[in-house]
Amino acid sequence: MLEKDFLNRPKIDLHCHLDGSLVLQSMSEILGREVRKEEIQVSDNCTSLAEYLQKFDLPISCIQTEAGIKKSAKDFLLGLQKDHIKYVEARFAPFFSCGEGLSYRQIMESVLDGLKEASEETGILYQVIACNMRHLDEETNIRMMRECREFLGEGLCAIDLAGDEKSMPNALFRNLFEEAKKLDYPYTIHAGECGSVQCITDAVELGAKRIGHGIAMMGNVEVQKLLASKRIGVEMCPISNYQTKALLPEHIYPVREFAKVGVPVTINTDNRTVSNTSITKEMKFLNEKFGISEEEFYRYQMNAIDVAFCDDAMKHEVWKELK
Repeated sequence: MLEKDFLNRPKIDLHCHLDGSLVLQSMSEILGREVRKEEIQVSDNCTSLAEYLQKFDLPISCIQTEAGIKKSAKDFLLGLQKDHIKYVEARFAPFFSCGEGLSYRQIMESVLDGLKEASEETGILYQVIACNMRHLDEETNIRMMRECREFLGEGLCAIDLAGDEKSMPNALFRNLFEEAKKLDYPYTIHAGECGSVQCITDAVELGAKRIGHGIAMMGNVEVQKLLASKRIGVEMCPISNYQTKALLPEHIYPVREFAKVGVPVTINTDNRTVSNTSITKEMKFLNEKFGISEEEFYRYQMNAIDVAFCDDAMKHEVWKELK
C-alpha cells in the first residue's frame, strides 16, 4: 500500500485532455443547468474507445465562447490542487472551439488566460498542447498550427495528433508533420492506443518526441528498444486504457515491461472527468493491482520531468518540488 505522505507529494500529468477533464460544477454554470456525472463519465461497462469518445460532446459545448473557455481552463487547473499536481500539460483541439466563429487567437488567449489566473492562485505550473485531429482535412490542421504558432513558447509547448488511428493511421500524416517541423513545433502523437504497433514505429519515423499510450508495443521488445534508444517518452494512461478496452481486465499493465527495457514511461490521467480519475487514483490502481512501488512511481515522475515539453527553467522548478 502506498503511504499517504507519498500520495500527497507533488505530481506531474503530461497527458491530460482539457475537454475530458472539465469540472462538473463549471460545466453546470456554463450550460445553465445541472450536469450529472453519468452524462460525462464512462461506466464500468464501457465497451470501446468509440463509446468512450461519445462523452466528449457535452464538454465541448462548454468551450464555444471566450468566457466558457477561460472559465473551463481556470476551474480545471484549480481542481488539480486536490491531486497535488505541480505541473500539467493540458491538451485540447482548438478546432472544436471554432463553432461560433472564434479565431484561433481568441481561443488560445482564452485558455491561457484561464490557466494563468489559476496558476497565480495555486502555484501549479502548466503548458498547453494543441491537438490536430485525424478526421479533419490536412488544410484545416495546418491552418490551426500556423495560426497558433505565435503562442509557441508563450504557454503553448507542442502539438499532438489524436483521433481514430485504426482507420486513419499515422503514416497518412507525413505532410502534416513536415509542416510542423517547418514551424518548429515539438510534438507527441497518439499511437498504439487501439491501433497497431506500426502506428508507433510510424510516429517515431515522423519525428515524435513522445508517444501517447503506446499499448500496442506490448511483447515487442524491438520496438520498445527503439523508443528507449531515442529517449522517446511514453504517456501511459492506465485506467483509461482498461476502460476503452485497449487492454482487457486479464492483461497485465505493461508499464514495468516497458520500463525494464529503458523506455522513459510516465503515468497520466488522459481524461480526469470522463474516466473519473486522478494521478493519485492511477498510482493506487497500479499499486493495488500490480504492486507498482513508490520507488517505481518516483522514477516515472522523474521521467516525466525529463520528457516534458517545457523549458529547462520550468523543469528545474518542478524538479525542486519532486526531488
